[in-house]
Amino acid sequence: MIWRKSSRSSGGGQNCVEVANGTGVVLVRDSKDPGGPLQVMSAAGFGELVGRIKRGALDL
Repeated sequence: MIWRKSSRSSGGGQNCVEVANGTGVVLVRDSKDPGGPLQVMSAAGFGELVGRIKRGALDL
């Protein structure tokens, strides 16, 4: 599996998210804990999540 780090991840090893394409799904993990839990979602669900993040809909 090929993991890609988010272009929005901040430098210095903080807040790093990696994604990988699976068979019909997208996997998301914390790059600081590559052996830890994964979030698995459909490609459509991942696209919706990215869109909401870009629009600021999930900002605290």
